[in-house]
Amino acid sequence: MNKRDAGLLAAGATFVLDQASKMILLYGVGFMNAPRGYTIEVLPFFNLVMVWNPGISLGLFPASSVEGTMFLATFQMVAVGLLSWWLWFAKKPILAIGLGMVIGGALGNLIDRLVYSRVADFFHLHGFGYNFYVFNVADAAITFGVIGLLYDALTNPETPSGAGQKE
Repeated sequence: MNKRDAGLLAAGATFVLDQASKMILLYGVGFMNAPRGYTIEVLPFFNLVMVWNPGISLGLFPASSVEGTMFLATFQMVAVGLLSWWLWFAKKPILAIGLGMVIGGALGNLIDRLVYSRVADFFHLHGFGYNFYVFNVADAAITFGVIGLLYDALTNPETPSGAGQKE
């Protein structure tokens, strides 16, 4: 399997896992019609909570209108396009897989934005006096994908053509 295929597989797997988890939680568990703040305690440090996020990561830039939602959706589509172009030329597996995870996560959240005008988040980690924000599979994949991109950039920096060569 080449690097591009690994990235595309990561994007596809991320997208499918994200959408499947959302369908199960929204319609199987019944979060779609749950009252605001409804919580299912799973573990002492993990709950399932229904939160609709009208913005992007951590609720930044909330869209409160159709125009705002379309702006965020357009931004996501442009980002997916640029990341896909980058993936096409990726030379290292960690870079390709990281890009794939970010692309798959962005597409998963884009579908939510287009269908519901906001993004469905469910997973809440907490404990030891710490409350982590509520997130979904797409958010986790984007986070780990960015970590992969940073790891690649810090451990395997590409030198510009001609750099370091003696004349």
